[in-house]
Amino acid sequence: MNVRGSLSEETIQQFLSTQTIPIRLGCQTPAGTPWMLSMWYRPRVLENDGSSEWVLECATGKGAKVVTYLTETPELSFEVSTNHPPYRGVRGWGTATIEPDPEMSVLRSLVERYLGGTDSKLAQDLLDEDRDEVTISIEPATVYGWDFSNRMRDVASGPETRG
Repeated sequence: MNVRGSLSEETIQQFLSTQTIPIRLGCQTPAGTPWMLSMWYRPRVLENDGSSEWVLECATGKGAKVVTYLTETPELSFEVSTNHPPYRGVRGWGTATIEPDPEMSVLRSLVERYLGGTDSKLAQDLLDEDRDEVTISIEPATVYGWDFSNRMRDVASGPETRG
C-alpha cells in the first residue's frame, strides 16, 4: 500500500479506528457513470504469513446496487473526513471484494460501533435474521491522509460554537 500526504500509516489507522464518520465510496455503474454512497465501516488488520495488511469492511444487503456495481468493477475510491473544522481525513482508492456474511458478524460489529449497541429498533431491524447480508472488504492501494489542525487552529471546532 502506498501512503501519501502528511499522516503516517499508523496515524491513518488510528484515525480510521477512532472515527465513527461514515465512509464515502465512489464506484462505477455498469453503464460507466460514477456512483457515490456513504456506508458504515470498520478497519481491520489481517495477519498473513507474518505480515499484516489492513482492510476497511462495510456491510450491506446482497441485493444492494453497490454490490452489483462492485462485482462488475471492483475498483473504487473512498474518503473518511471530519465535517467541521479543523478538517482531517483519509482518502484513497483500492479494490473491493464481496463475500457472504450469513452470521451478520460484520453488520453486528458495525451496529455496535455506530449505534452503541443492538437494543434500538433500527439495530433490530438491521439484524433481522431474514436479511441476506454481504461484507464489502476494501483493500486500499493508495491512501492519502491530511490534518489541517495547525493551519486552522484559530477556527472554531464546529458550527455550534460559532456566534
